Amino acid sequence: MAVIGENDSRAAAWREWRPSTRRPADRGPTGKVFDGPESAAVRAWRTTVDGTSRAGPRDRGLLWMKIADPDLPLPHITDRTDVRVLLPADPRFTVLADKLAAEGAEVRRVPYLVEDEAIRRLPDDPSERSLQSVTYPCALLRGPTRRPSRASGAAAVAARDAFALMWQAYDGAPSPDAGPVATNGLLPPTLSPFFPYPTFNPAQAQVLPAILDGDENLLVVAPTGAGKTVMGMAAALKSVLLRRRKAVWLVPQRSLTDELNHDLEAWKAKGVRVERLSGEYAVDADRMREADLWLATTEKFEAVSRSSALREALAEVDCLIVDEIHLLGDPARGPTLEAMLARMRDAQPPIRVVGLSATVGNAEEIAVWLQARLLHLTWRSSRLTWQLPAVAAHADWNVTDATRGRLATVISRLVTADGGSVLVFCGSKRNVRRTALLLAASRGVDTTRVRPDDAAQVHMVCGQAGVGLHYKDWPYRRETEAAFRARQFDVLVATPTVAAGVNLPARAVIVRDTQVGLDGLDVATVQQMFGRAGRVGAGEDLGWAFLIVDDGERPAWQARLTEGYVVRSQIQSSLPDHVLGEVVREEVTSRTAADRWWVRTLAHQQGRRSLGPLRQAIQFLADAGMVADTPADAGSDLEETLLAPTDLGQLTARLMVPATVCDHLRRTLNDLPVPASAAEAERALIRTVATLVPKLAQVAVPEDARNAVAGIINSGVVPTGPPAEPAAAATGLPEPQRGDLAQAALLAVANAPELFGESVTTIAGMPYAAIYPILEDAPRYLHWLASQGLLGTVHPWVAVVAGDLGRRVRWRRCRPPRGAGRLLWICELMATPVHLADAVPELWHAAVGNGHTAPDWPPGRPPRACRLPESAYRKLLYERATGCAIAVSGRDVVATGPSGAVVTVWAGRTHRAEPIRRGTAGTTFPPGDGDQGVVVFTWRGDHRATGWLGEYREIGVGSVE
Repeated sequence: MAVIGENDSRAAAWREWRPSTRRPADRGPTGKVFDGPESAAVRAWRTTVDGTSRAGPRDRGLLWMKIADPDLPLPHITDRTDVRVLLPADPRFTVLADKLAAEGAEVRRVPYLVEDEAIRRLPDDPSERSLQSVTYPCALLRGPTRRPSRASGAAAVAARDAFALMWQAYDGAPSPDAGPVATNGLLPPTLSPFFPYPTFNPAQAQVLPAILDGDENLLVVAPTGAGKTVMGMAAALKSVLLRRRKAVWLVPQRSLTDELNHDLEAWKAKGVRVERLSGEYAVDADRMREADLWLATTEKFEAVSRSSALREALAEVDCLIVDEIHLLGDPARGPTLEAMLARMRDAQPPIRVVGLSATVGNAEEIAVWLQARLLHLTWRSSRLTWQLPAVAAHADWNVTDATRGRLATVISRLVTADGGSVLVFCGSKRNVRRTALLLAASRGVDTTRVRPDDAAQVHMVCGQAGVGLHYKDWPYRRETEAAFRARQFDVLVATPTVAAGVNLPARAVIVRDTQVGLDGLDVATVQQMFGRAGRVGAGEDLGWAFLIVDDGERPAWQARLTEGYVVRSQIQSSLPDHVLGEVVREEVTSRTAADRWWVRTLAHQQGRRSLGPLRQAIQFLADAGMVADTPADAGSDLEETLLAPTDLGQLTARLMVPATVCDHLRRTLNDLPVPASAAEAERALIRTVATLVPKLAQVAVPEDARNAVAGIINSGVVPTGPPAEPAAAATGLPEPQRGDLAQAALLAVANAPELFGESVTTIAGMPYAAIYPILEDAPRYLHWLASQGLLGTVHPWVAVVAGDLGRRVRWRRCRPPRGAGRLLWICELMATPVHLADAVPELWHAAVGNGHTAPDWPPGRPPRACRLPESAYRKLLYERATGCAIAVSGRDVVATGPSGAVVTVWAGRTHRAEPIRRGTAGTTFPPGDGDQGVVVFTWRGDHRATGWLGEYREIGVGSVE
């Protein structure tokens, strides 16, 4: 390719730029005002040491180009122009590089360069109004035409800044802080044995003195791969070993608590007591009190902190380490984290907060809110180059989507041909399978007879091509991880969960989609995926990342990535939950105290000063019966009433269930007609829970399970025969509705428990991996409903059925049938929380093996697997519903039961509860139409009922294997 002349017609697309009359930084490519701070990398580029602009003197023009297409024409190079060109590190471009250099251009070579872009500014333009950019679709995919996209204003500024970042990355000059630093010069002798490294990297060496020499809050902002885990370790050890207090380390996912717990095994051997808290592990209060360091997910620690039993242990916490603190801006996790930090920021005694974050655009704002010192690092263990290869947007979305897949395949081939490994991130499981098959076909494997919904076939065929698949419920993900780490696979196609939860770095990362499901990707997620690029452990210090975009969205993404992820508060989306949590903790005891709490939130810091949403949240909680106004104590100086949690509010906060969702669920169930049978009741309860709880309703039906799910929902019958061969999706089926998979999964537990057990992969035609999240989440909501039997806030049938079904779902591997709930209840209490996972199945099988169908055996010695002391076991037997009696005479009811129990009577949908005092209580049926019934609820969770609810007293004869 030659530099073309002024009159060459092929240069028209590059020459026909006109000065813009718009200020360059006013608005972004989508029309949004960019008022956030620049990223640290862009700031570092903008000025040299002496403060001179690196964009060059304003009396000179600017022509900066990325050229990856050897056939692309070049614009004319004139005098008084700063010309810089980035070319692929490919021998085909050597002649061009020499010619450009001879014309006076500065040239740098970039491996795997796939972008074609030019940025131009006219001479004598100090305001940069003439700054414009032009971009071509990626040349790796040849089409009939490659129409350029032009931009000016903020979009052109973003293009210029992105070019500058890449130019700086390949300047060839060594980094002044690139050398390692010996550990013995940074650590006190007490801590040295806990760090089995001879050196720290430059980022760690910069941060550790701030952690160890001071007590101030810190916000450490650094790229992925800077070694932030070591920084967290230092903060934890300082609190535990030097200050003799506790530390808490929060991570965003359960898998990361496992990974961190494994990393700290050496600490345990040296006497540091580490306790892991996540949803999979029960909390042992005694072990928590004794522990030096708690590893927890944000949600689990928040739930634990609401327990009054652990209040003294929480008061011993000296340091809170928050990994991925930029997730404050995440819609799902951010609100809980924000509420927690708002509370702890001003805790007494003080708690030090050490936040570890990926690069964010408003780090200064977050540091001010945290009252923290900001440590902004740019060092990374491997140099990362990111690009935005563009595809032409098409009116037919399917055409654009297919083009994304083809481009991901071509870029993968470019890297793997050079001996590199590649992570390809897709926005859906469907695209993971399609892209993996496309990659396998490009490597010569015959995929024509492979059905994408046949997991075993896809795994086998793609494995032959060295391509692995990975997502949350992919049945072969463990094998895939091992094969990718061993480089038996050199391409891994995955959903973004790999970026957050599994350490699988590669030489290059390709982000195929800019949407995950129906939601757009955010910058933090893209940065996290980009951070997987660079295989330092394999001797490489370079990483490449590619986000495939269409030409319409490219300017916006370029602006967002150069600006950096901007953390915005999300707490208003679930404000009632967090207000309730503070009320339960007695941190908020009045509306005035709520106002003070609101002022401490990030939302308030970011300008949301109105108290209207807070007032609405409190009013909602009052209307929902979760908080109540109570008069101040006599003699108190307080003029206003106090806010106190009701029993329902305490329950809701303790179980960490969304207040708005659960209030809707409770009201809907109370409005249903009272069912006439257990089967009808279970179906009504399942349908309501599956459709109203978003975490359950939003789980999509897999393509290969649509027939099975439709059949179960339409007929209510769960097939129990041997698994059939996967069938092609039937035509003419209606589109799956919200909650369909959840309904089918819960119906399978309710009506076909024999299908469950160890090592199952398919349940009634549904992949077990797909329904597993539903079966893990549903028991919490069913337990919330069941616990309200004692409170009288749901109809008795709801509490009894939810209690039985919830335990059958939780302990499905025991294959418990209807009526097993009471037996499982006593097994749980005999097991104690810390031994639940192992002891409950053992106790269950022992009880069933001895012919017990209910927990109504006579007093005696505790069962062999019982973990309770004998005195506690005897007390538990006394508090069963075994000895309860119900006598009905006309409209009068008399019930007996243990202290703390209640008797609830109903007529149709009307019900009322009466406490049992001194062993007995009398009441009458309320006025109302419909069947009447009675149930006694004990305070420990047992029950005795009349009518068809009596089916839940014990397992039916002959129903247990």
